Amino acid sequence: MTEAQQRAFDTLWPRYGLTLDDKLLDFAAIYGNTNPVTLEIGFGNGETLAQLAQRHSEQNYLGVEVHSPGVGHLMIKLAEHESDNVRILQTDAMMLLRNHLPAASLERVLLYFPDPWPKKRHHKRRIVRPEFADLLHRTLKPGGVLHMATDWENYAHHMMEVLTAHQGFRNQAAAGQFSPRPASRPLTKFEQRGQRLGHGVWDLFFERTK
Repeated sequence: MTEAQQRAFDTLWPRYGLTLDDKLLDFAAIYGNTNPVTLEIGFGNGETLAQLAQRHSEQNYLGVEVHSPGVGHLMIKLAEHESDNVRILQTDAMMLLRNHLPAASLERVLLYFPDPWPKKRHHKRRIVRPEFADLLHRTLKPGGVLHMATDWENYAHHMMEVLTAHQGFRNQAAAGQFSPRPASRPLTKFEQRGQRLGHGVWDLFFERTK
């Protein structure tokens, strides 16, 4: 970590960081309100999450990321924007989904550019798999939305296959169709670089139906 990121942990973690125990997260107690909660899984350097939180102060955001420099960078950005609607967990996302989220507690889940594990023998490590879909179906509210984006076409089709197979989700674009890039998803430096290199990006929106 940089010195600034380490200072962020020393001074800002008490403000933004959460520590898990054996209880379910109580969002009303955590945020001090009952605003809808969006979970971003694997927020990287936090660029997207910081922008969303600044744009939508009427919503609460929960970010989960294991990479310490990214967590530090996000806390610096949140403090610069004086955003108080974000809380951070530095933990494994699947453990969070399995053990710590109340049923039907999330309005949205964001999964932007997860590790594609491109080699076939590593595909089993991808986060998007049937168990992931089951856990999101439990934790999203009816009508809640999972928004995924990837710049790996193979992974995009894998995402489509896994979520289409789940009976509790509906593709908002139509069966088997990807969605156009929404204006609601901030354009990051990572994606801008990919565009310059001619990389495609695939967005998928799946809504919990029952």
